[in-house]
Amino acid sequence: MNRSNMKKYLIPCLAIVALAVMPGCKKQKSSTTGQGLNSSKWGGFEKHEYPGQETGPGLVLVEGGTFVMGSHEQNVIFSNDNLKTRVTVQPFYMDETEVSNHNYREYLYWIGRVFVDMPEVFRNALPDTNVWRSKLAYNEPFVEYYFRHPAYQDYPVVGVNWLQATDYAAWRTDRVNEYIMDREKIIKYNSNAEINEENFNSKAYLAGQYDFATKGRNRHQKRDYTKKKKFLKKKSVRNVTMEDGILLPEYRLPTEAEWEYAAMAGIGNSQLENIDQGKIYPWNDLTVRWTQNNGATEKVRGLILANFKRGKGDQGGIAGKLNDAGFITTPVFSYWPNDYGLYNMAGNVSEWTMDVYRPLSSADVNDFNSFRGNVYKQLQFDQFGELELKDSLGRLKYELVDPAENVNRRNYRVADNIGFKDELSYYEGEQQYEYGVTSLVDNQARVYKGGSWNDRAYWLSPGTKRYLDEQLALSTLGFRCAMIRFGAPIGNSKKKFNTLPSSGIGHKRKKRR
Repeated sequence: MNRSNMKKYLIPCLAIVALAVMPGCKKQKSSTTGQGLNSSKWGGFEKHEYPGQETGPGLVLVEGGTFVMGSHEQNVIFSNDNLKTRVTVQPFYMDETEVSNHNYREYLYWIGRVFVDMPEVFRNALPDTNVWRSKLAYNEPFVEYYFRHPAYQDYPVVGVNWLQATDYAAWRTDRVNEYIMDREKIIKYNSNAEINEENFNSKAYLAGQYDFATKGRNRHQKRDYTKKKKFLKKKSVRNVTMEDGILLPEYRLPTEAEWEYAAMAGIGNSQLENIDQGKIYPWNDLTVRWTQNNGATEKVRGLILANFKRGKGDQGGIAGKLNDAGFITTPVFSYWPNDYGLYNMAGNVSEWTMDVYRPLSSADVNDFNSFRGNVYKQLQFDQFGELELKDSLGRLKYELVDPAENVNRRNYRVADNIGFKDELSYYEGEQQYEYGVTSLVDNQARVYKGGSWNDRAYWLSPGTKRYLDEQLALSTLGFRCAMIRFGAPIGNSKKKFNTLPSSGIGHKRKKRR
């Protein structure tokens, strides 16, 4: 056979082989009933080939594990609110850097372009640039220029309160999922169609609150196996569902435990389930400079490892030999990342977390995915049992869960669990914390972590923490986003789990003849 004839013969054969190994062409059967999956003949129940969770834009995978949460530094302020306790953190994703001015301006631009009839949405999202003002300092140039001037576009955004940071994370979730839907050719992105409540919202889409067909935005939807072809003129299609695994989970603020675990980055000091060297800061050694002990060369030895205030009146060092070269904040990719590849987990700006502050949280919270701040909600339905329409921002409507419906539950009953364990009579809501009378702590006090450009080295230790009202902002306080990791802790293979050859788990079984 000559080469030209062989080529004509091989190309169709290779095409047939390729089609045969494509996941979408594989005939699957139920391991429970033997009936066909992804088949209209058997009713249309589907099982999807899931390659694993993709890493969202800007994120770094943080492999979970156990660690000692709390202060690893002498408690010089005698707060006693961060006592050591061992906890385990689920694998998750964390932003590689703090959210920058440029990132946040993109958010504001989108709001101004979409919510044309609701200018108050734009105003409410604006950062408070007046946080730079100090009664005995001239900081007016930062008030006017820091957020918008291109010289600071890659610097961390500040003046953003907890509520605004949470809204930014929700917006980012929808924009990333909208991009994925367009990339996968499921919907066609059209910026002109995003007006007011008609913008894309992930949860509203999954709840069937969008009809892209009427807007001319449908492209290649998923095959609907519940309807047989012979009764239809063309192939039936459906919207993407959560079971397809295409949409990513929510971007959000990290919990206090997640932030501290990611900052400490013990993965760089672990061997055979042992942490060989403890840390005070996100890097090795007991100093804030590069030393020979942490692998420094002559060129970098002695350089400051983070942006912080070295001492009274010393923001950046001496001209000609600046120590951290940061008089205020520095660009988000400054200095060296920690062992997870995260930048500025000590210094530059402190960062918001999800948690509500309580002095005794370290003694109260669970030892797995520790968190205080749960307020349980459910979708809102009308009197006829129909799902309520979207709100003015295009989001689904939620309401607090009803305690009367949870009488037989053992894990929770009321919706608001922020004050759990600090109330005399929990279900009647009689609180021990009397804000302004016996304490300055209330349910709007949110934890923030890490040191900033205007803090001493003590606050660079990940175990330290402070709190601030969720409606307030600081010139030293920014944020970064996190996301839950689904499935295997790392990678997407069954080989990541311990299995025994005799168990059959994680091993291919021989087909019965």
